[in-house]
Amino acid sequence: LFLVLGVCGDEFSILRSPQSVVFRNGSWPIPGERIPDVAALSMGFSVEEDLSWPGLAVGDLFHRPRATVLVTVKGVDQLMLPAKGISYPIENAVPISLDSVANAIHTLFSEETPVVLQLAPSEERVYMVGKANSVFEDLSVTLRQLRNRLFQDNSILSSLPLNSLSRNNEVDLLFLSELQVLHDIASLLSRHKHLAKDHSPDLYALELAGLEEVGKRYGEDSQQFRDASQILVDSLQKFADEMFNLYSGNAVVEVVAVKAFNSPLMRKTRSILQSSESETDNPYNLAYQYNYNYAVIFNIILWMMIGLALAVIVISYNLWNMDPGYDSIIYRMTNQKIRMD
Repeated sequence: LFLVLGVCGDEFSILRSPQSVVFRNGSWPIPGERIPDVAALSMGFSVEEDLSWPGLAVGDLFHRPRATVLVTVKGVDQLMLPAKGISYPIENAVPISLDSVANAIHTLFSEETPVVLQLAPSEERVYMVGKANSVFEDLSVTLRQLRNRLFQDNSILSSLPLNSLSRNNEVDLLFLSELQVLHDIASLLSRHKHLAKDHSPDLYALELAGLEEVGKRYGEDSQQFRDASQILVDSLQKFADEMFNLYSGNAVVEVVAVKAFNSPLMRKTRSILQSSESETDNPYNLAYQYNYNYAVIFNIILWMMIGLALAVIVISYNLWNMDPGYDSIIYRMTNQKIRMD
């Protein structure tokens, strides 16, 4: 039973995707640590390790999406999303980091300064690079700013049905402030629609923990938690439609619902004590595995050497068959000067 719950509890859903990115219907589990690779491959970037997951098809290689939006919802293993979306179970749910995708965007599109936004409102963690600094400079990122933003005239409190949620409870306000962030991102981007029409891909990674706090405060069987879950589903679907339309139907919007992460987010480190273990892992003295840059460097060096070799051959052939009395200007000027003298 625990194995089944560990595989089928958490969920990876695709709310919107263009025709160039093909996700197949099926119940294939996706490892939690490979979700960033799915985002990278769907944007046309290469990954260090091949992904043998049948949920993502090849698609159109010449038309890649201009944006990827990944929303992580903590505190719930499944959301009642619309039936038109595609969902896959997650096994080994670990904290998701899209730093590798952001680095690939910076490397390939450094001159165009694409929009890269990574935000976790509950932890006051924000990372903005490129044109995101100018587009989302008015975005509320701290808890105090989020609270003040909710009580402004154009906030979502004036149009959102709160039902059993309260404006006077800090936990409810934290949950509502995260929904306000979703609304403000789409609103600010709609004022700068030209950024959604350039050639550089954009990346949005959002982590929402307000629903988890509501479940801890009232219980997962409470009316507040059920109302908050329904409000969150409606807000996510609206946010997905707005972002999809802003990018003219060329964006991938994904949602990860995780009850709890199996391990905390940490950087991969290697201890010097592992040196003795590495010798036993490779008893046949095999060569190391090449990374994804090997083919690029190999082709650059190969064709450069072939071009230089052909240039040397052509120059040497022309010099060998050159007629000094006809082709060389030095001999012609010398002979003419001798005749004149």
